[in-house]
Amino acid sequence: MRFKSRLIETLFVLVCTALFVYLGAWQSGKGERLAQALAQRAERGQLGPHLVTDERLDAVEVQDAPLRVVGTYDPTHQIFLDNRQHDGQPGVHVITPLKIEGTDTFILINRGWVGWKLGRTVMPLIATPTGRVDLTGLATVPSTKKFFLMPDRPDERPQLWERLDMSRFASLLGHPLQPVVLQQTGGDAPDSLVRQWAPPQDRVAMHRGYAFQWYGMAVVLVILALAAAFRKARQP
Repeated sequence: MRFKSRLIETLFVLVCTALFVYLGAWQSGKGERLAQALAQRAERGQLGPHLVTDERLDAVEVQDAPLRVVGTYDPTHQIFLDNRQHDGQPGVHVITPLKIEGTDTFILINRGWVGWKLGRTVMPLIATPTGRVDLTGLATVPSTKKFFLMPDRPDERPQLWERLDMSRFASLLGHPLQPVVLQQTGGDAPDSLVRQWAPPQDRVAMHRGYAFQWYGMAVVLVILALAAAFRKARQP
């Protein structure tokens, strides 16, 4: 019975130690990937904007990169992304597809934020530039994450979306669609939309701190297990 008890204790310590080390490595990896992403964003920010054509962009390669695009807006397929806030005020982001000049390819432009001035029952009225426009902005990749255990719900209104689904948008357009959204920062913009894009949060230190805690717990567990085994070994 004593042997069986010690075997169970040893297995428990080994499993917990392996788990703590795994969690530490996981947090450390997240921190390193985030650090690389932030460094990449800073490096790309120093480059001049890349001109977008009908050549399909690599979403991973151009993430956070400055882009420039010339074309014409298609306001008939404009949508509003719901549940977007600015300075604590509820509102929406205005997403308007733009047909790239000289092509049949589109790219989605996030033109900025606008609040619910007349309540949610009245959609915001946003003026859309007509004719040729020349825009600059940052490339972003819409998140595909869904809330855990939250089923998809039908949108309240055809123009009001809870999240941006690129495949769904491409089906609506019936034309090729670039896999990124351009967060507009400059160019032709005769409107009152707010374009204050928050940079990604620097959580590198947080993830590294979590990794240190998990590694520390693994070390403490091993020390306690060895101390307990040493005391048992000295008992008559």
